[in-house]
Amino acid sequence: MSQQPGRHRALAVTASNRASAGVYEDKGGPLLVAGLTDMGFAADGPTVVPDGEPVEKALRDAVADGYDVVLTTGGTGISPTDRTPEMTRRVLDYEIPGIPEAIRAEGLAKVPTAALSRGTAGVAGRTLVVNLPGSSGGVKDGLAVLARLLPHAVDQIHGGDHPAADPRPESRGEDPR
Repeated sequence: MSQQPGRHRALAVTASNRASAGVYEDKGGPLLVAGLTDMGFAADGPTVVPDGEPVEKALRDAVADGYDVVLTTGGTGISPTDRTPEMTRRVLDYEIPGIPEAIRAEGLAKVPTAALSRGTAGVAGRTLVVNLPGSSGGVKDGLAVLARLLPHAVDQIHGGDHPAADPRPESRGEDPR
């Protein structure tokens, strides 16, 4: 996919043993792509992988490819095969706990089982990674939260209003003449 100048790149990843095996159609991944596109991102995917180590590989590949955002869906519950948060933490440099807390709060307003989501969020390199639940409702709730903060978060990760260094000589104590 060719990127328009100035647009941030995003990738949707679906973690599902059954969808990756063709047992059923991935519904969450296309919702992520549509939501990211609506937020103004150049969105790729969905990439559908089994839960576990393939999630870690997909995330590492996305970071290496320079994606600004990676949203995952699936693998965040409490079943024995749900391992997306653990795989995500292996990739992250640091976590941002407020994002999954806000996503769970959005879901809890509708269904009590939203409390069972173990999704995480954080930064790997300069890539923001956020885990969303596997249900369509969970994806929609997560996108509602992310629409309010994702563009600002990506801007901040890339320096935003905090430039790395002031290029003016006087800011370094040098004579500007």
